[in-house]
Amino acid sequence: MIRILSIATLIFALDRGLKYWVLEGMDLLNIGRIEVWPPYLNLHMAWNEGINFGLFSSGSDVTRWALIGIGLAISAGLLLWFRKAKGIWLQASVGLVVGGAIGNIYDRLTYGAVADFLNMSCCGFDNPYAFNVADISIFIGAVGLVFLDVKDTRKKRKA
Repeated sequence: MIRILSIATLIFALDRGLKYWVLEGMDLLNIGRIEVWPPYLNLHMAWNEGINFGLFSSGSDVTRWALIGIGLAISAGLLLWFRKAKGIWLQASVGLVVGGAIGNIYDRLTYGAVADFLNMSCCGFDNPYAFNVADISIFIGAVGLVFLDVKDTRKKRKA
């Protein structure tokens, strides 16, 4: 459990630090868009009131608090379910999801929406969406949980 919480804390700190640096230090809140390595990487300010790609973004307080509750429930559920998880990769996956979820929950509590600012495009495709470190961490952790837990389940069935 210490490894899971350490990774979650690291992800939360990285997410908060980058958001503070980009939003406050680079003043992306007022500038709106900074081209870093066009078209591959741009900083583009976006406030996401919903979940991925703005789904369920109604702008209402009910939705905001429901998403905060869901994020807390998923985080607590993962911590309980995997509290005795063996294997560094499975523990890292849980830590990535929990740390990212707490980072986005912090944004919802503080700003009312999640601060997204990373925008990546390539090969003639102009990506209209922005995301953040917490989103990346949740995605990588969820993929890890799916593949590592399935692998572990198959091992148990064979035994």
